[in-house]
Amino acid sequence: MTHLADTAADRGGLAAPLRRLNGAFGLIPQDLVVLAARVFPAVVFWQSARTKVDGLTIKEQTWFLFEQVYALPVIPPRTAAVLATAAEHVLPVLLVLGLMSRLSAFGLLVMTAVIQIFVFPAAWVTHGLWAAAFLVVLAQGPGRLSLDHLLGLDRPTRQG
Repeated sequence: MTHLADTAADRGGLAAPLRRLNGAFGLIPQDLVVLAARVFPAVVFWQSARTKVDGLTIKEQTWFLFEQVYALPVIPPRTAAVLATAAEHVLPVLLVLGLMSRLSAFGLLVMTAVIQIFVFPAAWVTHGLWAAAFLVVLAQGPGRLSLDHLLGLDRPTRQG
């Protein structure tokens, strides 16, 4: 039995060109895809981290933001400021290097969820894009262009 969509596409002469185009897109190296998924959202978090500090000191403005704007229901503002600032400095670097990539992507995914739920709920489109990139890294791994691959840290272990 012929699928209805295949029949409609074949009548318009679109099936063969679409299949060729889809085949060409399928040639994009997975390593390039996961590299992009690691680098681009990591840069956003790194840039955010750099706005929170002056040298090695957390800025007064950062303390204020965590007390007044980013206030979380469970974590005290000063603790949240230190944790977020440290995580935004460390996790993006690890992700770009491809070292502890899945763990770093998971940490940034959790931060993204916290930001979405408690801080900026209207920014779901932006947060969704970050989350999608982190999910790619979680599901696919860091790829061959990573220290995890080079050091053999992202190879699956045998269970049982």
